[in-house]
Amino acid sequence: MSKLKVTYARSPVPLYIQVASTLRRRIETGQWLPRQKISTLEELEREFEVARVTVRQAVELLQDEGLVHRRQGRGTFVADRLKDKHWLKLETTWDSVIAPIKDNVLRMIDVGDPPAWPKLATGEGKLASEYVFLRSVQLKDGAPYALVNLHLERSVYERKPEAFRSHTALPVVATLDGLAIEQAHQTLVIGSADPGTASLLQVPLGAPTAECHCVVIDHEGVAIYIAEIIYRNDCVKLHIDLLDRSRSCAQGVAVAGAKAKSATRATRDGSKTARVREARRIPNA
Repeated sequence: MSKLKVTYARSPVPLYIQVASTLRRRIETGQWLPRQKISTLEELEREFEVARVTVRQAVELLQDEGLVHRRQGRGTFVADRLKDKHWLKLETTWDSVIAPIKDNVLRMIDVGDPPAWPKLATGEGKLASEYVFLRSVQLKDGAPYALVNLHLERSVYERKPEAFRSHTALPVVATLDGLAIEQAHQTLVIGSADPGTASLLQVPLGAPTAECHCVVIDHEGVAIYIAEIIYRNDCVKLHIDLLDRSRSCAQGVAVAGAKAKSATRATRDGSKTARVREARRIPNA
């Protein structure tokens, strides 16, 4: 068995999706440029050591995504204009997480027997006395991009129930007056679409997904918002500022302030010591 086939065998993802992922990557990285003709089905069949039908399915998937188009008798070409579908940045600050999703809409999904309690790990706050469970598909420009399973503390939900059932929940939470948020964090792992997720997000079975666990904790240590969010892999990108200037500046100001206080204290202590010494000299004069 060739190394390529061994690689295929390691993954539960359908073979045509694995081939499509490689072809998609060539387009996204500029190896195949807009309006450029891509390899023929025969060439791809030999390169990837797969059947013709597998290659055809992979190319059709890219065509459905708008990345390539076929010209009768001429071959398959990269699209003229490639839209960057990775519009959702998974960033590391409260405001930057909320901003890109606040105007998106959702489609609620009825759940016959919803789970009463969310799963909380150590350090994720304590359970509320009661939660409301909401399941939805979130959409941007009419296309699904995320599947959300949300446990929302009941008193928070009851403040704006209609808003929570028609808009993405985190931006609604951010608008609630008097709600003191002590902590908020999210954890990201890479997964794959099961049959239900694939159907709701309109992606192939086994397609890569970004799975986010998001928790918001109030000032009393209660987890008021716990969401399990599954994103399509083609709409998200993780952005981390390794040189956070604002934080560095804030730390610099804090350090400078501490040094200034220390200098002032030293000056005062020095002046006090000098006065004591002067007072001790006077009787000996």
